[in-house]
This record gives sequence, structure tokens and C-alpha cells, in this order.
Amino acid sequence: MTKTVRLVDINGEQLGVVQTSEALKIAREKGLDLVLVAPAANPPVARIMDYGKYKYEKDKRKKEAKKKTKQSQLKEMKFRIRIDEHDFQTKTSRIKEFLEKGSKVRVVIMFRGREIVFSDKGREILEKVANQLQQISDIDRPPKLEGRDMWMILKPKAAPQGGKDNGQQSKNEDS
Repeated sequence: MTKTVRLVDINGEQLGVVQTSEALKIAREKGLDLVLVAPAANPPVARIMDYGKYKYEKDKRKKEAKKKTKQSQLKEMKFRIRIDEHDFQTKTSRIKEFLEKGSKVRVVIMFRGREIVFSDKGREILEKVANQLQQISDIDRPPKLEGRDMWMILKPKAAPQGGKDNGQQSKNEDS
């Protein structure tokens, strides 16, 4: 450490440029720590603070920020072109749960054998899923045929605008 530092007290007030030994003495008298905040400055800036409390608060803020930047997980739901209505409804309700939890969902239509000839039927199913979930989701990636699979990715809508959406959603589910 250098011989002099610019000292800042616990309230953020500058105490001026003082000897390092004097700054340490002041910090000890207050029962606090002397922390070098800006070592590159000339003279370096040191602050009197409770380092344990400072570190705890910093870690706490970091954890809160990590919670807020929620990792959206990509879920996958597979369909076949010859799917019954009840199975379709069950799978779309499961997709709805994933979207409400904030996950993206990859909806896949699997073609077996000669079913690939009916790729338009697969596209219809994907569009039906998207239409049924349009209240709570947006299409992130449009339908795409890749090998023997056709898929699209749905993402949850950014944020609900208010209480109106919930009422409209229950009406659409009844029909």
C-alpha cells in the first residue's frame, strides 16, 4: 500500500488525503475496516467500512440478480400426425404449463415411414398448437422441416397486460 490514501468514511464523506497509518488508526478506533476501493487512483481511495457486512450485502445482491435472470429451459413435446383429440389436448395443456413457468417449448411432429409425404398435415398440427396457445405464447421459430421431424419453438409472452387476459383465456378453453 502507498504512504497516503484519499480517505472516505462510512457515510461516504471525504476526509481528505491522509497517511495510511493514520487511516488505519481511524478505522480501528471506529471498530471498522479500511478497504482499498480504487487502487488505480492517485492517491488511492480507501474507505472505512465493515468489510464483513459489505461482503455479505454484495453476495446477497449477486444472488438476487441471479434469481432475476432466470434461465429459460427448452422443453420438448412430441406429436405424431395421427394424434387423437384427447391426446392433443393433454399435450397442449402440458405445453401451457411449461410456458406459464417461463420455459420455451420445442413442439416436434415426428414422421415415420411414408408419413413424411403428409408434411402439410404436420404443419397444420403445429399451427393448431400455436393458435390454441396464442394467449400465452409467441412463435420464437416458425415451423421447419428437418430430416424426419418438423418443429417450431414457442416462447412465453413477455408479461400479461392485466386481468383481462385471464378471463379471455378461460373462455377460449371452454370452447
